[in-house]
Amino acid sequence: MKAYERLLKYVTFPTASDERANTCPSTEKQFALANYLADEMKEMGLTDVTVDKNCYVYATLEANTEKDLPVIGFIAHLDTSPDAPDYPVNPRVIQDFDGKDIPLNEDTVMKISEFPFLEGYKGKTLIVTDGNTLLGADDKAGIADILTAVEMLISSGEEHGKIRIAFTPDEEIGAGADLFDVKGFGADWAYTVDGGALGEIEYECFNASHATVTVSGRNIHPGSAKGKMINSVLLAMEYHSMLPVFDRPENTEGYEGFIHLNDIRGDVEKTVMDFIIRDHDAQKLEQKKAVMTAAAEYMNVKYENSVKVDITDSYRNMKEMILPHFHIIEDAEKAMRECGVEPEIIAIRGGTDGARLSFEGLPCPNICTGGGNFHGRFEFACAEDMEKTAEIIKKIITNTVK
Repeated sequence: MKAYERLLKYVTFPTASDERANTCPSTEKQFALANYLADEMKEMGLTDVTVDKNCYVYATLEANTEKDLPVIGFIAHLDTSPDAPDYPVNPRVIQDFDGKDIPLNEDTVMKISEFPFLEGYKGKTLIVTDGNTLLGADDKAGIADILTAVEMLISSGEEHGKIRIAFTPDEEIGAGADLFDVKGFGADWAYTVDGGALGEIEYECFNASHATVTVSGRNIHPGSAKGKMINSVLLAMEYHSMLPVFDRPENTEGYEGFIHLNDIRGDVEKTVMDFIIRDHDAQKLEQKKAVMTAAAEYMNVKYENSVKVDITDSYRNMKEMILPHFHIIEDAEKAMRECGVEPEIIAIRGGTDGARLSFEGLPCPNICTGGGNFHGRFEFACAEDMEKTAEIIKKIITNTVK
């Protein structure tokens, strides 16, 4: 089965995670895809296939050689971003893409002027949305790539060592590695297949924190509010205006970090803002956290202790954990070149399960999936690039025999 054909099936399962939940998985619906994948892997002949109570899926492709080879893992995530609707996903396959604007529906057009890199996909097969939901290529394309590679490997009969596979819940809300069984997984190293364009290799990511800012107000009937009402919504707006304008995602790129207001909800009495804070440089991340705390301290002098900031750390830049095992990156580069793909090492402007897993003893950089424009209605995947990614995964595995 082609990788994109698997993707077309997987995206029919709604799997958005929920950052406000306190359970694992954060949404029960992730189990449906988990169980489907478990059944698929059993039919393929994989062993040790399990779906645990927290929706982590594990499986093994046993070695077919007596050689002492490393155990390599491949990891992708089940959930999709809660930033866009996840149901019903109605994908459309565009054969021989003409390199021009793509109408998704009557009101939504994926314009080349806004996404000029799409011209590079001319002549290829694209899978797009109907403009009403995300596609789910992040990271169902990664799942499809991994299982297609495994199927190709089994069919080829080529010599290989033991391969471990895992599919995690809740990666999109930063919890994918929370209950990952690193010891039970038993891999010497692994790759998350959770990147974008073909050829991407990533071993640097953001240092990440999350901030909840709670603003308290005082609600009085507006007819008699003079000198009494404190509108928490307006205070929240004032607080946000004190944060650096050019430290927002829309104004940053490359290694530049940001403070991102991800959600705001409230009324006169109480307003809650959720922020994500990111920087590749740990010291600069601390500076951003300090700016947020200082802004709250100023507001509390001005408005009688009305602002509370709670900051928690999410994950760290995995670079320091990958560099001592840099052969993992070199292995991926070699495999790509042997598959006719020029590798591009870039820094992730985000994070993966691999960031935290690397700090838990499982070195785990990230490679491409063949998708793009993740987390929204303009998400897409390229069928040819997904198939090539599967070939790369297979080559990474078979190269360890040489």
